Amino acid sequence: MSDYIKYLPQIPGFLPKWLLFISVVSAFNSAQSYFGGLKLTKRVYEGNPSQVTGLSARTFGTWTFITAVVRFYGAYHLNEPAVWDLTYATYIVALVHFTSEWLIFKTAKLGKGLAGPLIVASTTLVWMTTQKGFYVR
Repeated sequence: MSDYIKYLPQIPGFLPKWLLFISVVSAFNSAQSYFGGLKLTKRVYEGNPSQVTGLSARTFGTWTFITAVVRFYGAYHLNEPAVWDLTYATYIVALVHFTSEWLIFKTAKLGKGLAGPLIVASTTLVWMTTQKGFYVR
């Protein structure tokens, strides 16, 4: 197991490891959007699942993969101000997207599918906001 530790972010604290974890989860979610059918994507957008199509799922998967790449890079380069800002921005975009789909467009409703993204985005934003001074100098 110790052989794998060297591949984890070497920046101190749990935030970089969290970003790496979420990056990996996001990459799997992206792959699911391409190859797993529409079932899980419809779970997020259960307010109006008829709007979930193969095209919308793949577009969502592409967007999710881009965020995974940025978050992965952020996990290893969190001390760089520009990387911090880009990583932070991915969570703002996610929170705005999911909140607007829930409250404005009504395509999502609060449940299992939406709770995860809302909790991850909001928690990570708070965590990053409170810890910025520790990581970015």
